[in-house]
This record gives sequence, C-alpha cells and structure tokens, in this order.
Amino acid sequence: MDATTHLGMLSIVPATLAIILAFITRNTVFSLAVACFVGVMAMGEGLMGFPTLLKETLGTTSFSWILLLELFIGTVIAFFQRTGAIQNFSAWVERRALTRIKVQLIGWVMGMFVFFSDYFSPLFVGSTMRGLTDRYRVSREKLAYIADSTSAPVSVLVPITGWAVFIAGLLIGMGPIENAEQAMSVFLHAIPFNIYAWLSVAMVGLVIVGIVPLFGPMKKAEKRAQEENKVLRDGAEPLLGEELTDIEPYPAARTSLLLNFFMPVLVVIGVAIGTFATTGSAKTMEAFLAAAVFLGIVMRLQGIPFNDIMKTATSGMKGVMPAIIILALAYSLNQLSKNMGTADYIVELTQGWLTPALLPAMTFLIAAVIAFSTGTSWGTFAIMMPLSVPVAFNFTGDAITPLIYATVAAVAGGGVFGDHCSPLSDTSVLASTGAASDHIDHIKTQIPFALAVAVIALVAYLAVGFWWIEVA
Repeated sequence: MDATTHLGMLSIVPATLAIILAFITRNTVFSLAVACFVGVMAMGEGLMGFPTLLKETLGTTSFSWILLLELFIGTVIAFFQRTGAIQNFSAWVERRALTRIKVQLIGWVMGMFVFFSDYFSPLFVGSTMRGLTDRYRVSREKLAYIADSTSAPVSVLVPITGWAVFIAGLLIGMGPIENAEQAMSVFLHAIPFNIYAWLSVAMVGLVIVGIVPLFGPMKKAEKRAQEENKVLRDGAEPLLGEELTDIEPYPAARTSLLLNFFMPVLVVIGVAIGTFATTGSAKTMEAFLAAAVFLGIVMRLQGIPFNDIMKTATSGMKGVMPAIIILALAYSLNQLSKNMGTADYIVELTQGWLTPALLPAMTFLIAAVIAFSTGTSWGTFAIMMPLSVPVAFNFTGDAITPLIYATVAAVAGGGVFGDHCSPLSDTSVLASTGAASDHIDHIKTQIPFALAVAVIALVAYLAVGFWWIEVA
C-alpha cells in the first residue's frame, strides 16, 4: 500500500478494537492478537495473513533489539535478586528514616536520574523500589505510574538522549533548517514549550506530596493498599513472571552493595552515555549486556557456582517473557496500522482545521491520538514532524519563531502522551513489568492523570497559538 493511502474508517478498527478489548477483558495478549487477526482479514490477506504479519514484523532489526534488551534487563534484575542487591539497597535506603511519601519521592527522583533510556528507567525504578513501596503500602499501580511518568516524559526533555537526536534529525531540511546543528538548536528552544512532558513529570511529585489529590481508580487502589495491605487487587495478574519475582538471595554469598548494585548501574550509565558521546547513539542494549557480564563475573568471584549463575540468568529471561509477548503483538499491530494507513486517515480528517492560531493545539491533539492508537511515540514523530512543521514554516514565512518551537514541542508532547498511557505502548508495558503491576490496572489508574495534564497542555497550546497571532 502506498504511504499516502488508507482504508478509511476501516484503518482505525484494529487499534480501536485492541484498546476496547484490553479494557473489557483485562487480557492484553488476547486483545492484541484478536486485533491483528481482524486487521489482516479486513485487508483480505486470509487466514495466513496473521502468521505472515508476525514473521515480517518480528524478523526485523528493531524487534531483535528490543528482544535482546529485554532479555539482558531481565538477566540483570535476576542477578540483582540472587545476590540480594535489591534487598541490600532497600535496607540501605530504609536506614535514612523514611516515610511513605519519601519512599515515593525516591522513586520519582530515580526515574529522572535515569534519563538516558525510557526502556531502562521504568524497569529500574519498578524493580528497585518495589520491595520498599510494598513495605510502605504503596499500590503497584502507583509505583507503575511513578515509573512510567518519569521515563519517556523525561527522555524527551533532555538534549543528550536518542529522543533528541531522532527529533532533530527529522527537522533537517525543513524551512531554513539545513544541518544537524541548526536542528538541535530548534529542539533546544522547543524544550520550554514541551508543556505535556514538563507537567507529567511535575504531576507525579505533586500527587506524591498530596498537593494534587488522588482521584479516580488510583484513589481506590491506594485506599486498598493502605487499608487492606493489598498492593495488588484480588485477581490481578502482575506483568512479571514468577521465575523473576520468586528468586531468593543465594545462601551465604558475601555480596557487596557497591559491586552488586551500584557498579552495574554505573556500567549501564557509563556505556550508554559514553557511546552516545562518541557515536551519537546510546547503545542501551549493549550497556545491559556489559552489566550482565560484569555481574556474572562478580558473582562467580563471590563464590556463587557457575551453574547457579546460568540458571539465574535463564530465570531472568523467562521472567520478562510476558512483556516480550505483549511487545511482539504490539509491534505487529503497529505495522498493521502502517499498512492500513491509520495515521494518514487520522491526519486527513483534521487537515482542514489547521490555522496559525490552532496549529500547536491541533498538532498536539492529532499526535496524541495517533500515538495512543498505535502505541508508538517515535512513529508518531516520524509522521507528524514532516506534516506539521512545514505548515508552521509556511505560516511564519520560513522564519524560526515561537510558533515553530511550539509546533515541534506539540508533536513531541503529543507523541509522549500516547506512548505514555496507551495499553499498546512499550514503555507502559515496561512500567507494568518493573512494578509487577497488572498492566490494564496500571493503564486505568494512570489515564485520568495523563488526561488531566493533556487538557492543560491543550489549553496552553491554544493560548500560545493565539498569542503568536497577536504579536506576529
């Protein structure tokens, strides 16, 4: 199918069906599988269309990358648990006279600290803080919200991440932007206008300290955790295999908090930032491979048998399989949406509404709808930047003005909104995995807060658009 065509209303059926079924059945795997099957049948590809879609989507470099990344992360987390590193970290933190609020604030700060990877951040925060938050009766849904809202929203605000490089790369050749340096300058100037991302991160802190009161399903989840000591609702299905959650520390192993916890984290950060500085791309998967190898060597030197180390690594890989299965089907649905022209159809419906005053707000809204429907922020960037930014330059006469910055930021923020709270999103899946939360429970409790922030951002972009009309 040509990139400019679509199947009309039919093109939004698979993604819509997946989202509706996910909330009704609470089973994401079933919902995604049914949506993919219905989609390939709607395209007339027959019964063999579904396995063909899986082969074409999963046999790619991009999916191989996320698969390996997940396996290595699972291995590192398993090593953390087998050496007692997470328990030791929890004990070390708890000696600092913590309260329930302070524990949550530590998770919030940790999420912002691990800014370089939206994949590592939710898994690291969730798996590291889970023991502490359980002890202080913080619901798993709340922990997943903290981990999710400090991953992609933070990564898109920092100019030394893969997000910044990707967005800047898309801007080259638009209007007067001729090279990477000019493109990065536009990205930097757009950061203050990324209202959704800023507010998402701030909202977490405000909710934790109680300035913004809990409401909706999150309030119910927190009441259950505090009054009934149930961090998960009855019947919940945590998105983390028992192979990973049930790992006990190796008996009599003389482990070190420095060597078994802080050093592997520094290895991940060092490799990721080092490769970004030298190659322009953070090698996150390679960073976790290095951390897993480092931890394996340290564990052997500490007296843990080689066979036990390998068994632990295998358990870690098995433990992340629920997340990998969901990601595989989500990738397949995303590819199906591309084949059916879902994004093109959504954009076509709204093209006639764009005026200079409405451009930032409508750009944010369209990007949010596309990202929520497809579960991908980067895919949304790739679609919306070439569509909205040239329109903005047309309105400004190829001058780089606040309207340009606001439009770029609106694409970034809208993409993050969808990626942030869609049940099809990889980072939302990883947040549920790290927190060992029921995935749909995480989505249901997070969406009201994400929507509240999105509404504020939409109003702010309307104000920016009309302000630009006044001063232009």
